[in-house]
Amino acid sequence: MQMAPIGVFDSGLGGLTAMRWLVRLMPGEDFIYFGDTARLPYGAKTKETILKYARQDIRFLLSYKVKMVVAACGTVSSVGGNGLGAEFGIPYTGVVDPSVKAALQATKNGKIGVIGTLATIKSGSYEAELKKLRADAEVISRPCPLFVPITESGYCSADHPITKAVVAEYIHPLRQTGIDTLILGCTHYALLAEAISRVLPGVELIDSGHATALAVQQQLAKSGLLNDKKTGGMLSFYVSDRPDEFERFGTMAMEGFDVKCTAEVSVDTL
Repeated sequence: MQMAPIGVFDSGLGGLTAMRWLVRLMPGEDFIYFGDTARLPYGAKTKETILKYARQDIRFLLSYKVKMVVAACGTVSSVGGNGLGAEFGIPYTGVVDPSVKAALQATKNGKIGVIGTLATIKSGSYEAELKKLRADAEVISRPCPLFVPITESGYCSADHPITKAVVAEYIHPLRQTGIDTLILGCTHYALLAEAISRVLPGVELIDSGHATALAVQQQLAKSGLLNDKKTGGMLSFYVSDRPDEFERFGTMAMEGFDVKCTAEVSVDTL
């Protein structure tokens, strides 16, 4: 099992911001990535639909005999919690727990902001976990439903007028709350980090993909499943639609890694 690949899934491009950290931290590991680009965004769908899609995504990854599954999707992580890992009996993590722990380490005044999809914020998962670990934490949550479609459309530059307008609309109200830490509760949002920082100068941004990659490395090391190769890991990318767009924006999200789709997967086969 030590040499088996790690499976990663998301509704589309956002999970690649976690992948870039996973590959940097564990360059000898093999990774299988599935982006469900035919059915994104997950964040506007019902809990039942999100869980149905997540189970299908996990089964797809398990067909490649992965040693661990990473839900690099804030919506799935929020709605499904850690129950999906228990359901399939596999080493598993989402992005909520690692991000919460990173935020609690970073905050100085205990005022923590959370931004995410509609489903993520509605679930209350981040707030519940923060309060469980620090009862006096003040949590300010805000949904940012347009962030996923604008990043998937390539509007990530902090100087682009569309990016600036949408970020200002969602983030400017947080300036008055006194938060010193903000959890980017969707992996897509890391692509907007510069634009968000310009609106919230001095606020520590928690990249959920980075926090999760660190947690995966620690979990595999603790369980004796960490591949000790230093380089040479294989990266395989599967999508359910629009492979050309995925490759183009995926290379941007992975920051230096060349993203090439291995195959397009029909959702009817999942």
